[in-house]
Amino acid sequence: MCGFTGWIDWTADLTKQSIILEKMTGTLANRGPDASGTWISPHCALGHRRLSVIDPANGAQPMVRTSDDDTYVLVYNGELYNAPELKRELEGRGRRFTTTCDTEVLLVAYMEWGPSCVERFNGIFAFALWDVREEQLFIARDRLGVKPFFFARQLGRFIFGSEPKALLAHPEVKPEVGPEGLAEIFINGPARTPGVGVYRDISELLPGQCATVNRAGLHVSHYWKLQSRPHAENVEQTARTVGDLLKDTVERQLVSDVPLCTLLSGGLDSSALTTLAVNYYKETGQGTVHTFSVDYVDNDKHFKSHAFQPNADAPWIQRMTSHLGTVHHATVVDTPELVGALHEAMTARDMPGMADVDSSLLLFCREIKKEATVAISGEAADEIFGGYPWFHREDALNAGTFPWSLAAGMRAELLSQDVAAWIRPLEYIGDRYLDAVAEVPHLPGEDAQTRKMRQMSYLNITRFMPTLLDRKDRMSMAVGLEVRVPFCDHRLVEYVFNIPWEIKTAGDREKGILRKGLEDVLPHDVLYRKKSPYPKTHNPNYLNAVRTRLLDVINEGNSPLLPLINVKKIRQLAESESASSNLPWFGQLMSGPQLFAYLLQTDMWLRDYKVVIR
Repeated sequence: MCGFTGWIDWTADLTKQSIILEKMTGTLANRGPDASGTWISPHCALGHRRLSVIDPANGAQPMVRTSDDDTYVLVYNGELYNAPELKRELEGRGRRFTTTCDTEVLLVAYMEWGPSCVERFNGIFAFALWDVREEQLFIARDRLGVKPFFFARQLGRFIFGSEPKALLAHPEVKPEVGPEGLAEIFINGPARTPGVGVYRDISELLPGQCATVNRAGLHVSHYWKLQSRPHAENVEQTARTVGDLLKDTVERQLVSDVPLCTLLSGGLDSSALTTLAVNYYKETGQGTVHTFSVDYVDNDKHFKSHAFQPNADAPWIQRMTSHLGTVHHATVVDTPELVGALHEAMTARDMPGMADVDSSLLLFCREIKKEATVAISGEAADEIFGGYPWFHREDALNAGTFPWSLAAGMRAELLSQDVAAWIRPLEYIGDRYLDAVAEVPHLPGEDAQTRKMRQMSYLNITRFMPTLLDRKDRMSMAVGLEVRVPFCDHRLVEYVFNIPWEIKTAGDREKGILRKGLEDVLPHDVLYRKKSPYPKTHNPNYLNAVRTRLLDVINEGNSPLLPLINVKKIRQLAESESASSNLPWFGQLMSGPQLFAYLLQTDMWLRDYKVVIR
């Protein structure tokens, strides 16, 4: 994995602006700690930071290739998991290669097939490719949006990068936020509406989109969208297909020239991926798989089971590591570290995020990076297979809003009167929900229940899952760790999206068809363990720390946060007994303590980025 940036400018000679390019590229050093490169011409400037995974000795970027009197320059972030097949096909068509890296495969694929090459890719990617003769930039993002792509479109200028910080390093991109951005932060956050970059001038290339940039402007198109199709297979056939697809996906994603590991919580998803990895390593003689888990100091003392987090992970991790014989590494995070990393986590996202859910992952990834460069993670299985509680609760299914964010009314009350009147938070989130619902690709003749469950699946894949993929990308790449997410293979997502709900819940269990497809892979007790989300701290010291810090911010009286919030309401909430509530206001994990931490991150963001509200 890597980070890239650059810009097109038809009104200036960019060869005289190399210092700006170096500055923009430098902001992404954490994403690519192994190498740095730039390429610059009168109207195109490209910068790249590299994390070496395949063919470390070669594959430097920007990568330049010449064919038929034309020159092509590529900056790329991601992995193509079908690169070997593509390479063989391209060699059969007369193309020649000088490296073994997938970067060259992607570049040569474009030289051979043009923009339609993206339809052939299986992987996670974002890239920008400059055609020198045509003076045209081609950009694309993977189908599920695992890898990021932000851009700013201005008169005669197109600025882009892997993260907003790269764009903000350009003198023509200002850290300005308008009513839409504030609404995203205060009523939709830590989610983001697809395409919205929060900052006034910054947008996002959507998952499954590609575009060309030339003197005629920006032309964007979709090369992939979720589509609804009839499902003809029965339960047994469906379970076999799910199992086969997942096995193939995992094996493709185990290719690496650097140390690789898996993240293991002892739950269904991570246990399945780890078992498939262990089996493949045994079959191919690649040695022992290393596994990593995260927990918190004194969580065993303070954990209390509730609907959103029914059991602790530790015993199940021990169960799986003993069963598989992996080399296991347990990371234990303490409260001061967790609080201290809130600032770094905010910086990694360039905006407030999932508070300690982010900062704990960042700390976890930092420990993993000491032993490995690539990790396999079970992210996205719950969105795709319907594992979250809101898939199974009538109140959430019929809420008429995003089911992971049912506390919009409470959040709106935390805003100052002026800001609430300006951004109209409840109207904003209502409109975004209706926009999302209008996109759902229903089949003709679907009954009401089928339509409802297809809608829920679509919302989770296109609106909730991106929040977690953003989190995984930013926190891991902040420490130079590549995380792969097999459940985001587009073939698997396309197939499972069209499995009828009664088959998805085979055996009357959440993710029932996934469990059935893994019956020959996992021990029975692990296979049917009740879902538990990514672990968070239950230590009351964390609540006390973030509550005290937020009250300090309020009492100091000079924070840029204060004009935006209802200070009296938030003070009362922080001082009340309900501050420790386990009732989530976002997702499954963000409850009372995380609300205070989120507001702290918002204060940090406003100060550090010198955000201008207008």
